[in-house]
Amino acid sequence: QVQLVESGGGLVQAGDSLRLSCAASGRTFSSYAMGWFRQAPGKEREFVAAISWGAGSTYYADSVKGRFTISRYNAKNTAYLQMNSLKPEDTAVYFCAAARGFRTVAAEIEYWGQGTQVTVSS
Repeated sequence: QVQLVESGGGLVQAGDSLRLSCAASGRTFSSYAMGWFRQAPGKEREFVAAISWGAGSTYYADSVKGRFTISRYNAKNTAYLQMNSLKPEDTAVYFCAAARGFRTVAAEIEYWGQGTQVTVSS
């Protein structure tokens, strides 16, 4: 069992940066690939980024590639999403996710956090 709690969301202006954190409970955190998804009002939850259990591999949605960076620190059971050059279209609720293996489809995620709101004003 893994429980996930996100933090770090907020209201920023276009071009600003934010870092989201995902604190995980459970001794098996390092066994899971971690990811971030987001959901804007009226839209489906979409994949943003993922990182392998050992942090050796990362994968990004085209819309955030070059601007966002996913990382993890297994010793602290924490994953991060550094978001730079934010755009208004990045506005969404961001969810931390865990699964045994890389997953880019929301239906395949095993554990979800409660979400944190990111709002980017123009």
